[in-house]
Amino acid sequence: MPEKVTKAKVLCYIVHDGRLLVFRHTDYSYEEVGIQVPAGSIRPGETPEAAALREAREETGLSDFKIVRKLGETEYDISPYRFEIQHRHVFHLELTESTPERWMSQEDHDGEQEPTHFECFWMPLEAAHILQSGQGALLGHLSD
Repeated sequence: MPEKVTKAKVLCYIVHDGRLLVFRHTDYSYEEVGIQVPAGSIRPGETPEAAALREAREETGLSDFKIVRKLGETEYDISPYRFEIQHRHVFHLELTESTPERWMSQEDHDGEQEPTHFECFWMPLEAAHILQSGQGALLGHLSD
């Protein structure tokens, strides 16, 4: 079995009116990828805070985010999908612009691969335990 690598990641809980901003990949089924929150890798030389804001913007197509606070860090083993441990820095973000209930977005990956298409929508916080790959692990800290 391949050696597992640890990758530094960020995870964004964007909350508005008791609801969480989530998305689904429109190119795949729910069974394959589930419902997710904006998340991604921390680039070399980038702070976790900067990475959280960048990922939130890239995946939602919105821009007016601010960090409320860091909720903590978790580790998640994403095997067998990829043999890696994700060390996740989890942030509570606030969105200061209004949005529709649902909208389409895409991430362009700096032109290195085909764009990924998303449908973004708001979900009641109480329902957000269904997030895929342990992404809901620190939702309880939002009310601390």
